Amino acid sequence: MATLRGVFKRILSVSAGAVLGVALTFSAARVATAWNLWPSRDLSRNSSYLREVMRLVNENYVDEKSVAYDELARSALHGMLESLDAHSEFLEAKDNEEFEAELTGEFGGVGLQVETRQNRIVVIAALAGTPSERAGVRRGDEIVSIDGKPLEGSANVEAIANRLRGKPRTSVQMGVFRPGTKETLSLSLVREIIRIESVRNVALLDDGIGYVQLTEFSDHTSEQFLQALAQLQDQGAQGLIIDMRNNPGGLLDAAVAVAEPFFSPGELIVYTRGRKESEREEYRAKNRGERLSLPLAVLINAGSASAAEVVTGALKDTGRAVIVGERSFGKGSVQSVFRLENGEGMRLTTARYYTPGGVSIHEKGITPHVEVVMSPEEDTKLAWQRSRSDLRDPAEFKERFGFEPVVDRQLETALAVLRGARRFTAPVNASAMTAAR
Repeated sequence: MATLRGVFKRILSVSAGAVLGVALTFSAARVATAWNLWPSRDLSRNSSYLREVMRLVNENYVDEKSVAYDELARSALHGMLESLDAHSEFLEAKDNEEFEAELTGEFGGVGLQVETRQNRIVVIAALAGTPSERAGVRRGDEIVSIDGKPLEGSANVEAIANRLRGKPRTSVQMGVFRPGTKETLSLSLVREIIRIESVRNVALLDDGIGYVQLTEFSDHTSEQFLQALAQLQDQGAQGLIIDMRNNPGGLLDAAVAVAEPFFSPGELIVYTRGRKESEREEYRAKNRGERLSLPLAVLINAGSASAAEVVTGALKDTGRAVIVGERSFGKGSVQSVFRLENGEGMRLTTARYYTPGGVSIHEKGITPHVEVVMSPEEDTKLAWQRSRSDLRDPAEFKERFGFEPVVDRQLETALAVLRGARRFTAPVNASAMTAAR
């Protein structure tokens, strides 16, 4: 059985498939206290009971191969944790490795963005400075084989991505068909660490208003966000839109760092509280100098959760931004991630987080100042549009996806709000921005 080795991170998450959130490290003393190195009588008695049931199952179940003690133990761990709530779970070694990669925003791979097009795997882009770019992979190339095995016509993008990923410094052979020249290339690529870009589509929009999209909160999000802010300021941005629609969350440290530029040093951004009222952890701005006070709007929808709600809640409570869109998901619990033996791990709900005003958004969500509801069909189309900002020609876009680009009414509303807010010389607050729409 796996035994406790220590705490990896505390997280906020929406589901097992989109796990990101709060990062904290417990001291060894706190771990020892929490888990009690000297088991109580109840723990000892129930452990013996579980042991006896496992023995009976192992010795009497009809299919001997399916009741090995290792399998029974892991099934018991899954059941114990996953019966608690939707966010606690036991992570077997492979799942735990993938989960850690999500948290760090890094993985071993070749640096390709691909999509399915008419049952073919087509390259969207080879990321700059990656093995794929250095090997000459181009946009529009089709991947036809991996390690000598042809891809089937119904190849799944996620399955292909998993085959291209792997440990850094390992090789992968990739067959590529180039439609423009009708040639098939055999490329040998050496995997390396690829950094996920969680800050995307940085641009200066109409009237000098900057735009930045945050897709998640990983170890590198704050660094990427600060770079984006500096870029937009250098371009003369006089307002800013932060788009966190469909952002499932991320590391709390990253969320706090994203919010910090808009807070004065020492200001409260978020706090967490555990089983006891006294267990309160505060996260305050540590930046130096004056806060950034340019007009600010945040876009959210029902897919905006956990760490995305931390940033939104902090900016809303303190009047630093106007919130536009739809009510957010409402994921306000905190998970701690524990490292176990054999590369396995455990996520366990240990606290709730609260906005600066003392509000818990758990199962409630954040209500926007300006509500703009999009239909599910519009949401789906807009998600495609945001992911393919390189396709600016409407005709080419329609040919590729079968529909003409739709108007992003939420973004247009945010732009209108900020245009009105620019009439004010004082730092913008929520009431001023709402009045200006």
